[in-house]
Amino acid sequence: MTSIELESDDSAAETGAAADTADAQLNYADVTASCQADMQAVDEVIRQRLSSDVVLINQLSSYIVNSGGKRMRPLLAVLSAKVFAYQGEMHYLLAAIIEFIHTATLLHDDVVDESDLRRGNETANALFGNAASVLVGDFLYSRAFEMMVDVDDMRVMKVLATTTNVIAEGEVMQLMNVHDAATTEDKYLEVIHYKTAKLFEAATQLGAMLCERDEREIDAMAAYGRYLGTAFQLIDDVMDYSSSSEEMGKNVGDDLAEGKPTLPLIYAITQGDEQQAALIRKAIEEGGYGKIDEVQVIIKATGALEYTEQLAQQQAQLAIDELAVLQDSEYKTMLEDLARLSVHRTQ
Repeated sequence: MTSIELESDDSAAETGAAADTADAQLNYADVTASCQADMQAVDEVIRQRLSSDVVLINQLSSYIVNSGGKRMRPLLAVLSAKVFAYQGEMHYLLAAIIEFIHTATLLHDDVVDESDLRRGNETANALFGNAASVLVGDFLYSRAFEMMVDVDDMRVMKVLATTTNVIAEGEVMQLMNVHDAATTEDKYLEVIHYKTAKLFEAATQLGAMLCERDEREIDAMAAYGRYLGTAFQLIDDVMDYSSSSEEMGKNVGDDLAEGKPTLPLIYAITQGDEQQAALIRKAIEEGGYGKIDEVQVIIKATGALEYTEQLAQQQAQLAIDELAVLQDSEYKTMLEDLARLSVHRTQ
């Protein structure tokens, strides 16, 4: 079982209601408005570094990078530097590196998952083919490592190299869990840490490193990113069973169709009766969309989405708690607000 103790139903409802009221006044655009110039500078670095003499690389890389998304990870890299009053421009390069690593993982993910829709658009592999997507993903990884050299900081290079390796391990771990209905909550949370949270952690850790902060602050920023990334992924898991295709920008029930035992399914198996648990196990083992309606009914009946949401909210609060070591500032508030927004979104 996870080491995080969940609140009682009553206190969880009160906490959720209070959070909803507070976060109703927040939106992503308002929170990030003061970083627009910085993010435009990051986008310019991305455009410059995407350039290649190979036409297909330019076409496919530009398509995936410009196909939407909030740029959450590079934004975190920018904010983690600005919260320490950084005055240089190296954080733009770090943010672009983070985005290239993320984009490469998306390209490879969509090939492995045989996905045809992301962010409301056709995936690159659906348009350009699997071979092109894998190879351009490799190009983005290698370009990211070229850019790491330009940073000329061995500590930064070590974090990014380790992060890239951990993400790859997470991809393999997730593949091993596919169609495995015996996957436990702890095992699944470990996959989230490797596959998703690690890049969030690197993004926030690097800004503190760039500013040469002490180990206490570097560790706090790394933990903030790790908790935030976990919360972000858990809400993705919830949305796979609660949002529409239009809201998510992908097909409802994709995780189940791919045989992925995400937390709502794992929890429903443990809380459902024998017949309900057997149906979900079979759905995971077989994959496909055939049992999605029945699975959604069981998920609702067992409170699996509420459980997953509450765990995400606790992870977001842990992220906010880590920021206590920082001085109050506009950028610290933005980091706090991003943690809150991570669990109150529909896409």
